Amino acid sequence: MALNRRVVVGVDSSTQSCKVVSVDADTGELLQLRSAPHPDGTSINPERWREAFEQAGGTAAAEGAGNVLALGVSAQQHGMVALDREDTPVHDALLWNDVRSAPQAAALTEKYGASMWAEEVGVVPVASFTITKLAWLHEHRPELAARVEQVMLPHDWLTWNILGRSAEATTDRSDASGTGYFSVQSNEYRLDLLEAALGRATRVPRVLGPSERAGLTQSGVIVSAGAGDNAAAALGLGAEEGDIVVSIGTSGTVFASTAARIVDPSGSVAGFADAAGGQLPLLATINGARTLVATAGLLGVDIERFGALALAAPTDADGLLMLPYLDGERTPNLPDATGSLTGMRRANMRPENLAQASVLGLVCSLADALDSLRGQGVPVRQVILIGGGSQSPAVQKIAADVFGVPVVLPAPGEYVALGAARQAAWALDGNFPLWKREIATELEPSTTRDWAIDVRARYAEQRGLIYGV
Repeated sequence: MALNRRVVVGVDSSTQSCKVVSVDADTGELLQLRSAPHPDGTSINPERWREAFEQAGGTAAAEGAGNVLALGVSAQQHGMVALDREDTPVHDALLWNDVRSAPQAAALTEKYGASMWAEEVGVVPVASFTITKLAWLHEHRPELAARVEQVMLPHDWLTWNILGRSAEATTDRSDASGTGYFSVQSNEYRLDLLEAALGRATRVPRVLGPSERAGLTQSGVIVSAGAGDNAAAALGLGAEEGDIVVSIGTSGTVFASTAARIVDPSGSVAGFADAAGGQLPLLATINGARTLVATAGLLGVDIERFGALALAAPTDADGLLMLPYLDGERTPNLPDATGSLTGMRRANMRPENLAQASVLGLVCSLADALDSLRGQGVPVRQVILIGGGSQSPAVQKIAADVFGVPVVLPAPGEYVALGAARQAAWALDGNFPLWKREIATELEPSTTRDWAIDVRARYAEQRGLIYGV
């Protein structure tokens, strides 16, 4: 790296790994990417996040190595980090994709009413949200709940560790809005809801504004407010009104950065905050690219061969239809669901059709989420398709037809980490950095997309017949 560069660092502490990117603060040019894996599972000792951050070069960056001037942290949302008075986790952090708290989510919704949650908090409880996990802890491990002195989220916890644990814990609106005990309407915590869920009062991180600083490391590196992963992705992409971001990673997410406040008592659309002072209406599916990986495993092929099989099949999989709720589902809210395969005939039970049915199921699930955003009045001009699953040629082949709008694929990149770096540059200079977004591929809906309309109709019919939604 040139000695005269001003360098900022962005961290993406995701479900699967910790990625650390070094970026030119003035141009947004990627200078370096390092990563380290996280253990698999839906609960984890938070120390594993700190260890992966160190292995990926984050500690050196926080010490100012490589001309680093500022650092920002983004992470998976909703994870429950519950600490005792010695700052030790009382339980492994329950992650967003841990659905054991589904009964508590239903109980909280019934107790206060879906309208109250949507209008006053911005979200209706589902098993992903932090408040439901605290309620689970209170109900199933009351002796541990009684020890909780402070609750954090994954990005809060990592930022706090980077600053040496002596500083006050901080968070931002985007991540706080995913807890279930922060009101996007008033920009204040609803500590009454938190106490009711956990059974006791507890400390929570201070909420910072988009360009505020969480503090300085011992070496003088600025640490920004940080953000939830989807809000950081919107920052990294420079998403504008009318841009709908569809991310196909471990999970699937569909969201937009907009000024309009969203109130959805059905709970389908979460009215989160973004990382730039606006709103981030979002829907998430538990079953993202792992749907494709699982189907490849069933077929006994690697992911490259799986993609080739899907491309060789008829576009509509010759009538084979998969509802991909393999790990339960969040959108629609079916935590106990399983996947299903319908439309089977002797003639279409071929590996190619099964591979294509998996791809169709994944994309139709995301298209349902896109329709829910439309139904809330969110403008839809184009889809920005990101995440590892977006690189699948089989996904790209059908995406624009199934979504029914133009689809653009940015140049491959770590946009969550890039968004965290962009926020760090914002905290460094006080001005939002105007970095360019490079588009790699543009896809238009075909004039003959009747097949996609038919597949989506059959998908909706089967979803209603099997799951009643």
